[in-house]
Amino acid sequence: MPAITSLGAAALARLIRCGELKSAEVVEAHLTRAEKLNPEINAITDLQADRARKLARETDSRWSRQTISVPLPGIPVTIKSSIAAQGFRQECGTPLRQGETASEDAPLVARLKSAGAIVVGSTNVPEFLMAYETDNSIHGRTNSPLDTKLTPGGSSGGCSAAVAAGFSAGSIGSDAGGSVRVPAHFCGLCGLKPTPGAIPRSGHWPAVAGPSTILAGVGPIARTAEDLHLLLSITTGCDPDDILASQSAVESPRPWEKPGDLKIGWFDHAWNTPVTPETRWAVQHAVRALCEHGYPVDHIEPRGLDQAPSIWRQQFTVCLKTLIEASIPNGYRLHPLAYDAMATDEEESATGYRDLLTGWVHQDQLRWKLLDLMKEYPIVLCPVAAVPAFPHGQRSWTIDGERVSYPDVFVYSQVFNLLGVPAATVPVGQSREGLPIGVQIVGRPWEDFVVTRLAIELEAALGEG
Repeated sequence: MPAITSLGAAALARLIRCGELKSAEVVEAHLTRAEKLNPEINAITDLQADRARKLARETDSRWSRQTISVPLPGIPVTIKSSIAAQGFRQECGTPLRQGETASEDAPLVARLKSAGAIVVGSTNVPEFLMAYETDNSIHGRTNSPLDTKLTPGGSSGGCSAAVAAGFSAGSIGSDAGGSVRVPAHFCGLCGLKPTPGAIPRSGHWPAVAGPSTILAGVGPIARTAEDLHLLLSITTGCDPDDILASQSAVESPRPWEKPGDLKIGWFDHAWNTPVTPETRWAVQHAVRALCEHGYPVDHIEPRGLDQAPSIWRQQFTVCLKTLIEASIPNGYRLHPLAYDAMATDEEESATGYRDLLTGWVHQDQLRWKLLDLMKEYPIVLCPVAAVPAFPHGQRSWTIDGERVSYPDVFVYSQVFNLLGVPAATVPVGQSREGLPIGVQIVGRPWEDFVVTRLAIELEAALGEG
């Protein structure tokens, strides 16, 4: 049997269900790694090992007397510290909330627990979630388990580092500009940003409101596409406190009879942002694998979406800067990382209400254009980011002779936050340095299970290649 901490949540659940493993063994294996390696990785900022061990023993005792009927029987998970998990810190990386503990579970955490999962810790984030790296003034910097000189990404970098390091079998993060998909891409994992509201965002701090109503989603980071599908099926569904979670649960059945029924469009260059040669290869390799398995695949151009990056920047860097700075004390300075991802004071002051109103209208027009394209291509395949994981603090790259700056290297993820569609990361290739490179699978709104099911099939196709 492979090492316990190298297995995905679904595989571990099967082993527990058939009696080959006990929850206590699974939890102990992950906690042992966390207690040994977390001081260097700094993924988990509130590790509650004794509590997790107690719950695992109780789990084994309960299920030794009856048939296991839950999908995550004693599986250890971590939760981003912006999401409420009862009794765990929910500081969101800011000294303004230092020591803040959640008094109740967010709905998605309650659903995980009802499914049998055991929360072992909350994970590190950048202050107010405003960075593609993970560092703050309370707990310091999170390092990649693949190479501590590299960032595991942000803002869900603690989540990706915890799963990649074997501290938990899955984690839940949040994503308003790639903050689940990019960390998964950096750490060789799978990640999902669902349709906004498909997994309720109630219990998230800051509360999802204003621009983040469409931009932001909460979703899993895990070792396998099967795990993404499982975690989505457990956490999805209505919640009255999420303004968009008003639809019934997204449909789970496989929506196509045979590969030929699902037409896929792909591109590896857009928005004047080149990607590394290995990233292009990864996208094309994924395309070949799906094509060989019978899927009709066409190269496409995302025409009509040229304004998407600038509208995302307006919504994210300008509007969220305004909202955040309105909520902090006069004179308070955020962590320096936050200012790298936010508009400058000059950009903020130059943005008037007419600009915001026009941007709002353009956002809807861009969504219509994408949905029109996706009538023919229900799935779009493209890069997650222009580059793989980078050293802490790097802010520019030269790709194919062109200079690309931070945070523009993440434009391939950002636009799909603006457009409100589900998107998943699946690891496909490697850089020349051996760093993982993911590919992004994008679906239509409320077709989240189409995305996760194709992710499973792509993962299987790659394994056969």
